[in-house]
Amino acid sequence: MEVAVALGSNVPHGTHGRPRQVLRAAVAALRAAGLEVERLSPIVETAPLGPSKRRYANAALKGRWRGGALELLALLKRLERAFGRRRGRRWGARVLDLDLIALGDAQLRLKGLEVPHPRLQQRDFVLGPLETVWPGWRHPRTGLSVRQMRARLKKPRAVD
Repeated sequence: MEVAVALGSNVPHGTHGRPRQVLRAAVAALRAAGLEVERLSPIVETAPLGPSKRRYANAALKGRWRGGALELLALLKRLERAFGRRRGRRWGARVLDLDLIALGDAQLRLKGLEVPHPRLQQRDFVLGPLETVWPGWRHPRTGLSVRQMRARLKKPRAVD
């Protein structure tokens, strides 16, 4: 099945180095674990959400996965832990963040997994990289393309 994964890092890793290198190493680990990476976005630097002060390195990939959704989620969580991610404060600094964004046109809501990612439309740091790797993907609930979601996010809003 076609999948989209968002990658983020804002803490250096002892072996892999700075956040950009962490993302490159994570992509290599995903490939080694059986994810066929078809396209990888450029790595962009973005401002943090929440309490973290460190800027993030963000990217997205489009790939093919031969297993099930829960197996892919388990792989992503296993790699986060292998790279030193510890559960803690929401939106805190992290060595590696891997989010399953899309599974083709499927919609899933399982324990610990909602696809498409529930906050996808609110995050330009995901939509921007996603647009470069899978511009034709449409959100299965809204029917909006990545480009349309991004345009809506950036549209100026009236202030009361």
